[in-house]
Amino acid sequence: MRILTDLPMDDLNKVGPAARAIEAAGYDGAMTMEHASHPFLPLAIAAVETRRVELLTAVAIAFPRSPMVCAYAAWDLQVASNGRFVLGLGSQVRAHNERRFSVPWSAPVARMREYVESLRALWRAWRSGEKLDYRGEHYRFSLLTPPFTPSGNDRPMTPVTIAAVGPGMLRVAGSRCDGVRLHPFCTSRYFEEFCLPRLLEGLEENGITREQFEITGGGYIVTGRDEEAIRRGMDEVKMRLGYLGSTPNYWPVLEMHGYGELGRRLRLMAVQGKWGELAGEIPDDLVHLFAAVGVHGEIKAAIEARFANGVDTLYAGILPTADRDLPPDLIQDIQTIPVAFTGFAER
Repeated sequence: MRILTDLPMDDLNKVGPAARAIEAAGYDGAMTMEHASHPFLPLAIAAVETRRVELLTAVAIAFPRSPMVCAYAAWDLQVASNGRFVLGLGSQVRAHNERRFSVPWSAPVARMREYVESLRALWRAWRSGEKLDYRGEHYRFSLLTPPFTPSGNDRPMTPVTIAAVGPGMLRVAGSRCDGVRLHPFCTSRYFEEFCLPRLLEGLEENGITREQFEITGGGYIVTGRDEEAIRRGMDEVKMRLGYLGSTPNYWPVLEMHGYGELGRRLRLMAVQGKWGELAGEIPDDLVHLFAAVGVHGEIKAAIEARFANGVDTLYAGILPTADRDLPPDLIQDIQTIPVAFTGFAER
């Protein structure tokens, strides 16, 4: 099993030392997320400060950027990292696209399918000199002149992964991408019964094997040196579950486990502005459905019990304290857990 952790996003001056420390600790990858900072800039610094660790966006928001803009950024990072960059994209919801990024909204599943296809069309044209002629409903690319054609990338084509929650996006991940980034609001049963069948259905038309397709995420890690750290981590997950559980898009996960009424109660509290009270509604049993929980000496077994059903790669660093600064020997233990993924195909 592979394990990833996050780079600092609040100050680019912190990135170089953090990237070197992540690599020295033995993590498989260093990632950025698009919340309040640009997701590509820290990776440019990390690319020249490291030699082994994978660098990835988990995720960059796709639709506010033309595929051409995204293709240039990925190309440059693939060159700078000597082939260690993995592009992770997400669609975000309509409100954020229209009201935060001020970009038009259209059918996200079909648009994401074309986004991935057009990225690869651009990279192929840049590498081989073949005529650029991608024509879709949402994206069209046909102008390619020498001054605007990058050079110097003889590395494998950048792997493309996408965040997926609904059935349509899960099928696009399986059919068009090199991997999927599952939402943390996901239980083992929901993954097995809802997510995995749709990924495998899409994978049938992808042209790659399951061993070349990476499944990442789908839950939380709560660990630490003692029970006090575990309790703190449980509370951190409860805050996330309370906030996310108040959103109707995520209610199917709760419904599957008999917590549908909890979701409706959380929604009502959110409408009433009771954000600080949501975590108090989340029982410990629900946390254990979403997370592998245990002190350092127990967490490997907990991860195997919670995630070793098809998940290849886990995130660390997405909680304030509970999944950070894992000891190097613990990272190595987690990496011995068998998984299906062996490496990306060279496209």
